[in-house]
Amino acid sequence: MRILVLNGPNLNLLGHRMPAVYGRETLDEIQLLVRGHADRLGVEVKFVQSNHEGALVDAIQQHRDWDGLIINAAAYTHTSLAIADALEAVQVPAVEVHLSNIYARERFRHRSTIARVCWGQIAGFGYRGYIAALDLLVGRLSEGETQ
Repeated sequence: MRILVLNGPNLNLLGHRMPAVYGRETLDEIQLLVRGHADRLGVEVKFVQSNHEGALVDAIQQHRDWDGLIINAAAYTHTSLAIADALEAVQVPAVEVHLSNIYARERFRHRSTIARVCWGQIAGFGYRGYIAALDLLVGRLSEGETQ
C-alpha cells in the first residue's frame, strides 16, 4: 500500500510559524512520526511539500497510481480549483488534513475547495490529524474500498 502525504505552502515553516495555532512540531518531525506509524502498518509513504500550486498539482498527477493521499493544502485549501480538479481527475482516495481547526478561525478559512473531492476532512488535532488520516485510509483500503 502506498500513500502520498502532500503539504502546501508555508508548512515548511512549521515549528516556527504561529506555534500556538499550528503546534511546535516541525514538518520534519511530523514526517518522522507519520513514517514510524506507516512502518508499523506496513505502508509506504512519500512526502512532498511545495509552496507552489502547480508543483502540488504535478505531484497529485504523478502519483495517480498510488493507493491513497493525505493532503494539507494549507492556504490553497480555500482558493485552489486546480488542486481540487487534480484530486477529482486522479480519483485516488484522499483525506484533507488541517493542523488547526479551520472552523474556529477567520471566516474565509471555513470554506474548502477540495473538500468535495476528498473522502473526508480532519481539522484541529495538530500532527495527530496525519496519523488519523493514515489509519483511516489504510482501514478503508484494507476493506477493499477505492472510491
